[in-house]
Amino acid sequence: MPYKHADYAALRCENGGIVTDLSDNGWLNRRWWIGILAIWLGISIVMLVVRMPDIAALALGDTDDNLRLAQVRALLGGQAWFDLAQYRLAPPEGANIHWSRLPDLPIAGLILLLEPLLGPASGERWAVALAPLIPLAIGLIAIALIVRRTVSPLAWPIAMLITFCASILMPMWLPLRIDHHGWQLALLAIAIAGLVDPRAARGGATAGIASALSFAIGLEMLIFLALIGAAIALLWVRDETQSRRMAAYGATLGGGAAIGFALFASEFNRLPVCDALSPVWLSVVAGAGAFLVLLAILPLRSWIARIGAGGVAGAINALGFALAWPDCLARPEGVSAELQSIWLDNVQEARPVYRQGWRRALLIMALPLSGLAGYAIAIFGAKSEDRPIAPIIALAALALVAFALLFWQVRTAPAAQLLAVPGAAMLGLYLLPRWRRSSQMLVRVCGTFVALFLITGLWAMGPIAAFPDTDNEAAAEDTSTAGPDCPDESAYAPIRALPDATILTTIDMAPRLIVMTRHRGIAGPYHRNGAAMLDVFYGFRGGEERLQETIARYDIGYILICPGMSGEVHYGRDDAASNYARLLAGDGPAGLEPVSLPDESPFMLFRVE
Repeated sequence: MPYKHADYAALRCENGGIVTDLSDNGWLNRRWWIGILAIWLGISIVMLVVRMPDIAALALGDTDDNLRLAQVRALLGGQAWFDLAQYRLAPPEGANIHWSRLPDLPIAGLILLLEPLLGPASGERWAVALAPLIPLAIGLIAIALIVRRTVSPLAWPIAMLITFCASILMPMWLPLRIDHHGWQLALLAIAIAGLVDPRAARGGATAGIASALSFAIGLEMLIFLALIGAAIALLWVRDETQSRRMAAYGATLGGGAAIGFALFASEFNRLPVCDALSPVWLSVVAGAGAFLVLLAILPLRSWIARIGAGGVAGAINALGFALAWPDCLARPEGVSAELQSIWLDNVQEARPVYRQGWRRALLIMALPLSGLAGYAIAIFGAKSEDRPIAPIIALAALALVAFALLFWQVRTAPAAQLLAVPGAAMLGLYLLPRWRRSSQMLVRVCGTFVALFLITGLWAMGPIAAFPDTDNEAAAEDTSTAGPDCPDESAYAPIRALPDATILTTIDMAPRLIVMTRHRGIAGPYHRNGAAMLDVFYGFRGGEERLQETIARYDIGYILICPGMSGEVHYGRDDAASNYARLLAGDGPAGLEPVSLPDESPFMLFRVE
């Protein structure tokens, strides 16, 4: 059966392929971290070179990346540490942002380091290019640790190949991707590495600290972190000697969350809000940590006593949460029904995988499916080889839940692909040695390529290539709200030249507007600012009177739209009576004067008279 040491020793990954004759490669085992850093450095250089034009243009394509830079600029400009309001949105009060300062720190540090060397503009651009490479390095090391601990000490090169082929995971660590998701994925990988660490106390502390840091950043990984905690508790139920892991995990989780709250929670997050680390979630996390420590030190000798005590503790913590914070039992965003219908239900990443186009769905699911196949083979193989099976089952359970969550929201896809990497490596080390040992050259060559396509998820490219996309299908699948030319730096030059003003634009263009110009916007796609978001939607979707209300409320000086952008339908493009459709037709409401822009501009601009 799979995963024998002789099979591992016969493999390594080089230039995208598998070669043999590496028996007893001590360097690959003992100096693995040097190999990881070398790979990280190489891939980082390649990505920086490829993205050089985007770096020069500060091409932060995602709304969250743009707002993150705006938040860092505000911090460096003197805004208070615990004040995370974005005052260049929804003036004059500002937009309430639910984020944390923790991901701002590496970006701000790099800006302060590089600006004296490269100048303000270049220093900032290179800071946002380099910042994502930090969590990339951490994530790669953590993934290598997971695979070394559960698959083989020599399996990490295959895991690196799989990771680099993860089409949803890897973009989270690309240069310029400065949103907090890259850090949360890296911390998730560290927590999993702690879960499968053979040294119990060290593993528990690692998982607890990583989980606490992730909570301090945001709640996006809440489900996965809760499952890691449950897995640690179940390991203790199965084996009393795991009490050291659970005690270390509980202590560092509760204590780390308290420290993270004290250091990074914004002024608003110190209120009982449901969408960030606040008194609500601090009470839950600290309570869970305290219960885990208490259970670990109790003399519970039988697994029945342990599971009973653990169930009681979990029930008390859950009941306390429900009684103390009943408002947080619903979705944490807490948006109104009308905003849910207009906006949140139409956000692509908030849709289930079956509501994506089949090509995108296949790209998302291919690697998780390969990973689940590898976990299944490994579990059955472990039974026959008397290998430790508990860590593999824990990883398989996490991967299975992550796959199931894709049918809720595809925003879980990066985590699902990360959790699939160890399983895919297991699949590779099951298939590759068998096909490589064949006496038939055709089997050896073709089998190697087939195995690589299977373990990396690249097998999805076969049906996608066989059934090419059409323009109509692409348009139907695209629900984002920024067109390909709208974020271009050069397009904002005429906008920058205007006198400072508040500009009404779509919610996904507003964060880019405040980064590329001195102007103010109304709302970005951030759920705490529901009233401002509805003002934008109804200002565009409604009639002249509704638009005038929005203009008066925010003292708007200009209206900016990008014709042809995807997602226009949500602003009333197909309703001839809407303000948006009239603006597109050049027949805008009264009181608006068209502003001349260069012929190549993707924008239409109107001055409020």
